[in-house]
This record gives sequence, structure tokens and C-alpha cells, in this order.
Amino acid sequence: MRVLFFPFPVLCVLLSSLFSPLYAADDWYRPPVSVTWQWQLDGVVNEGYDVDLYDIDLFDSSVELIQRLQASGKKVICYFSAGSYEDWRPDATDFATKYLGKTLSGWDNERWLDIRSKHVREVLSRRLDLAAEKGCDGVEPDNVDSYRTNTGFYFHRNDQLDFNRFLAAQAHKRGLAIGLKNDPDQIRALVDDFDFAVNEQCFEYSECRSYEAFISKGKPVLNAEYREIYVDDEAQRSAMCKQSLTLKFSTLVLPVTLDDKFRMSCLP
Repeated sequence: MRVLFFPFPVLCVLLSSLFSPLYAADDWYRPPVSVTWQWQLDGVVNEGYDVDLYDIDLFDSSVELIQRLQASGKKVICYFSAGSYEDWRPDATDFATKYLGKTLSGWDNERWLDIRSKHVREVLSRRLDLAAEKGCDGVEPDNVDSYRTNTGFYFHRNDQLDFNRFLAAQAHKRGLAIGLKNDPDQIRALVDDFDFAVNEQCFEYSECRSYEAFISKGKPVLNAEYREIYVDDEAQRSAMCKQSLTLKFSTLVLPVTLDDKFRMSCLP
């Protein structure tokens, strides 16, 4: 057997690389309350909005797009589904079939994931790796409130809390900000773990008060509303926007397809 000897300085470097953390992540982006934003997950991203941050798809967005947005002074949040399997994603075959549950209502090519599974968490960790490698400033993991749904698995509130905290810790480990998507019933338990909230239709469903916990912690609430009445009736939209501004939310009225067919903002 041949024994290798290294000079002391080289040995120190090798040991340092061996035991140092994979990511130097002692800090990450923390968006402020009332931050301006654009959310587009489908189609060619319209880069022309004068906003503070963009929320775009992790897989569909190129490094070049992310870098262009950042070069124009914008932060980039990268979207992926954490609680569901999507059959068109490039890593879809990484998910073992036994961890795929029932089909999501209204989304025939998506199935719920068993969020308790170590295997599932390993695949999602690689997605966070991809977000870091692409240079995203943060992530928006979707479908993180499936404990309230008939997924085909038997997990409960505490399983969801554990999973969501796992995502937050892994994102921060990689220097990524992370938003809590919907999940209003667990906001008070999770607000300290997340950097911002992303909500859909809290005005439509009278859930906005739950999100004040984020505002009180100096963390923004990025809200999207889809009701046609907010699109077609300026008085209705103005009344909703007045409430949004009082709450210090960052509210957009968008198409449910999130394809930039139209965009109305409650912020100046």
C-alpha cells in the first residue's frame, strides 16, 4: 500500500474543504414590507416591470434570464412545487412511485407527495441546490399545506410543520430566502422560519388577517387576487386595494394562469 504525504499547508486546505459547510450561507435576501413584485410562471417572462423582485419558475427560467433581472436591480424568487409531483418536470423520474399520492383536484398531471419521506426530501434538496446554482435570491415552494387535503397519505399538522421547517432550514443553508405559500392556519407557528409570505386570494376568502403576523415581524406579504370583479369593476378593485394598503400587503390582480395577460397592482 502506498502512503501519500502532503505538505502541511496543502493538508490544511484539504481538511478545511472536507469539514467546511457546502454553502457559505450566513446571510440571505430579506425582502421588506410593501416590496413591489411581479409573478409570472407561464410564457416568456416580461422583464419590463419596474419592481423590486420577480417570482418566476425555477425550471423554466434560464441563468441568463435570472442574471438579466438581477443586473437591472431586481431580486429573483424561484418557484417550484414542494408538496406535489409534476409529471413534466425534468426531475420527475427521481420520485419513487410509492411516494406519489392522489391527483390534485383540477390538475390531472400532478399528484400529492408523501412529505414525510426522506426520499422526497432528498429530491427537493436537489431542487434547492439548483436554485442556488442558478443564482436565485430565494424560493417559493408551493403546495406546503397539504395536511388539510385528502392526499392519499396519513400525515397531520405536525408533519406539515416539520416539512415546512425542513424546507426553510435547507433554503437558508444555501443562502436562499424562502416564502411560506398559503398555509394560513400555521402562520403563527412558522412566521419565524420564513422570510416572506406568498398568498393567493386572501381577500376573496377572508383570510388576510392571518397574514398580519408576517407584517408585524417586518416581513412582506405578496398577495395575488384572481376574481373577475377585481379585473372588471374598478370600484371593487379600489376598495380591495385600499384594504391591502392599510394592511401593508403587496397585492396584484393577475390571471390565474400567471401568464402576464394582464397585471394590476395595488401599490403605487
